[in-house]
Amino acid sequence: MLVVDDGSPDGTGDLADALARETPRLRVLHRTEKLGLGTAYAAGFRYALAQGYGRVVEMDADFSHRPEDLPALLAAAETADVVIGSRNIPGGRAIGWSPLRHIISKGGSLYARLVLGLPMRDCTSGFKCFRRSALEILDLDEIRSNGYAFQVEVNYACTVAGLRCAEVPIVFPDRARGASKMNWRIVVEATWLVVRLRLGLRRPAILGAASRPRVEATTPEQQAHPV
Repeated sequence: MLVVDDGSPDGTGDLADALARETPRLRVLHRTEKLGLGTAYAAGFRYALAQGYGRVVEMDADFSHRPEDLPALLAAAETADVVIGSRNIPGGRAIGWSPLRHIISKGGSLYARLVLGLPMRDCTSGFKCFRRSALEILDLDEIRSNGYAFQVEVNYACTVAGLRCAEVPIVFPDRARGASKMNWRIVVEATWLVVRLRLGLRRPAILGAASRPRVEATTPEQQAHPV
């Protein structure tokens, strides 16, 4: 498990270091300043690739992404290149959200799906499992988005690259402490990114020539929703 810490002022980095000294399963990647969520994801992906891992899971550390949902994502990754923990398919849901946040989340996913032709129903989920081969196709240097825009950009790149994608239902409880980083700038960034991708003003973040989109379903036994 890797914790990426952007110089958190609340002592997160120090606590992670203390835990890492107690267990060899934990690593901490420190960055000296807050460089954005998207670049933190990319840094974690690069670390995983350098260490030779075969599957990589991205998730939040505030327990909104529940550890008990991990087995379902890993099982679906046996036949899918990218697995998304989805709040928007049967069995998935968010708990403790305001009506406005539900509208923003579902509306943002619908907007991205319609404009970009994305097959996944939860386009902004940050709970994902990637096969190593999928991450090796992505151009991590090209991805500069943060917030929800990062998830949309990665989903678009995976779709254009023809990767096999699946969704598994997750329960997303709202954080017990702290505040969401959602603000109008994040919404504007995601909205404008979709337009730029649709108009070709920003290329898909994949290495090499873009392949024809190809989406395949996972097996029913894995309880994954094909996209």
